[in-house]
Amino acid sequence: MAFSRVSLLVFCISLICFFFSSDARSHHHVKHKHTHHHHIVSEISEPPSLPPLSADPSNDDNAYNSTDAPSHPPEASSSSHDHENAYNSTPSPSPSPSPETTHPPNHGRGYPPSRAPSPSPSPSPSPSPAYAANVFDVRKFGAVGDGITDDTEAFKMAWDSACQEEDSAVLLVPYGSSFMIQSTIFTGPCQGGLVFQVDGTLMPPDGPDSWAQKNSKRQWLVFYRVNQMSLQGGGVIDGRGQKWWDLPCKPHKGINGTTLPGPCDSPIALRFFMSSNLTVQGIRVKDSPQFNFRFDNCKNVHVESIHITAPPLSPNTDGIHIENANDVKIYNSVISNGDDCVSIGSGCYDVDIRNITCGPGHGISIGSLGNHNSRACVSNITVRDSVIKSSNNGVRIKTWQGGSGAVSGITFSNIHMNNVKNPIIIDQFYCLSKGCSNQTSAVYVSDIVYENIKGTYDIRSPPMHFACSDSVPCTNLTLSDVELLPAKGDLVSDPYCWNAYGDLQTLTIPPVSCLMEGVPRSLLNNDIDHCYH
Repeated sequence: MAFSRVSLLVFCISLICFFFSSDARSHHHVKHKHTHHHHIVSEISEPPSLPPLSADPSNDDNAYNSTDAPSHPPEASSSSHDHENAYNSTPSPSPSPSPETTHPPNHGRGYPPSRAPSPSPSPSPSPSPAYAANVFDVRKFGAVGDGITDDTEAFKMAWDSACQEEDSAVLLVPYGSSFMIQSTIFTGPCQGGLVFQVDGTLMPPDGPDSWAQKNSKRQWLVFYRVNQMSLQGGGVIDGRGQKWWDLPCKPHKGINGTTLPGPCDSPIALRFFMSSNLTVQGIRVKDSPQFNFRFDNCKNVHVESIHITAPPLSPNTDGIHIENANDVKIYNSVISNGDDCVSIGSGCYDVDIRNITCGPGHGISIGSLGNHNSRACVSNITVRDSVIKSSNNGVRIKTWQGGSGAVSGITFSNIHMNNVKNPIIIDQFYCLSKGCSNQTSAVYVSDIVYENIKGTYDIRSPPMHFACSDSVPCTNLTLSDVELLPAKGDLVSDPYCWNAYGDLQTLTIPPVSCLMEGVPRSLLNNDIDHCYH
């Protein structure tokens, strides 16, 4: 019996030991599986490999020799790309948001917030490799984002990589950081569509003394030969323009204001050149040294919900300038600056401008056209459903004497004026100095419609001003539902007309009695250039 009890005790001890041994092996196996899963995630979260760099735009003769190119084509700066930065650099911690980036990012039409990349992705769930490869965060390429370090090379490498993607790619400027970059040309065409997502702040060097000597001082960020690109986001483009405006050559308006000789080139903040199918949405631009946006030789451009600000006396800070552009839509935007909110140059047609709040500034202008005896053609332009306030001009057409060509098919509709000098103006004697001589040739202005334009005007100028060429009069000016009252006092000024022909479809306030009827005799024997495009 004793032997049986001892045998039973040994059996029980053996069973317990076997149980603990099996549990230990099972636990070790689970830990091994967990380590293997983490290894897979780390492979996915590595930055994408860089394809070969795109060609340097400075080597493209078309940038300089194209017959359609404006007077100042893109000027490239030479640079060397260090591929190692894209692999070996680790993103630095983001500083606290600056005052300009306190709002959460607006992802616009890019990727939805739920798919936005995180600087440090969590192991589970892991993003799909295909999607992660299509977002190019500039920090992955070495950008620091402290507002001081030169991040130009990181942006160039991120652009080159995104541009080589066959599917649509996103170049991400992350929220909460400020990136200083030098004058740069981003060259296309890209393999697929590209979203340039600005959620942080972009800024140039601070003033002309900080500008690299080798770089052009006529432009800052240039997009050249790009097709299907969207520049968007809730971030800020800070032009740091004050030191440029203070150059001695700039017009200093004041009691003792003077203009002195000296270097005067100042950079356009954002320039699109020979590009198509462009969208600019949600961006805020402040204090540009010169023009905020310029579109040269572009087609199918859509500008939506942007906000442009600069001081009222900042020189030549046009909000949006277009030249040789067609199929352009500018919608739902706020522009306050020191020059034209929107200016339309030669070669533009099929332009629709709607729901713009403009001012202070110089209004919405067609021109100036015909400078240096040039030929200018502008047609099929509509400006509607907008507000112009505290501006030097309202809706304006301005041409130089001696030019040729035509402006036709222009409609200004449903526009509210608030304390505006020259709410409605055609000036065919435009001149920036007192030395302009009289010339007989002129750009032909015809078929201009003004309808439902109401509000108040600054009494220092007449509410309507039609100053047309002696030899090539303005014809077919049509006015309806125009009501303009003085912003101060009760005395209503008379409109001004010179060699202007047109028709009143309704009574106007103030009454317009100076428009002439019919067709001017001088045009019957004159071969007019109608600019058919």
